[in-house]
Amino acid sequence: MKLLHVGFSNSVAIDKIVAIITPETAVAKRLRDQGRENNNLIDCTMGRKLRSMVLTDSEFIFLSAMRPEALTQRLERPAASGEEEAVED
Repeated sequence: MKLLHVGFSNSVAIDKIVAIITPETAVAKRLRDQGRENNNLIDCTMGRKLRSMVLTDSEFIFLSAMRPEALTQRLERPAASGEEEAVED
C-alpha cells in the first residue's frame, strides 16, 4: 500500500483518494461542515493555514496545510527509495 504524505507526519492511502480540492469554494466549505458534523473530518494542519482538502472514498476528509499542486505532484512522482512522501508497505 502506498501512502501520500499530507504534512506533519500524516499520510493517506493513495488508493483511497478521490480528489484533492482547494478549501475556498462553497462546496468545499459545505463538505467541511458536513464532515465536522459526521465526525469524519481529520485535521492535519497542526494549526497552520488550511490550503487543501483530500477527499477519500471512505467519506473521510483530510485537511492539509500543503498546496493542492504540491500534493498532486507527490502523487504523480514515482516513489524513490527512502522518500517520506510515498511509503511502500
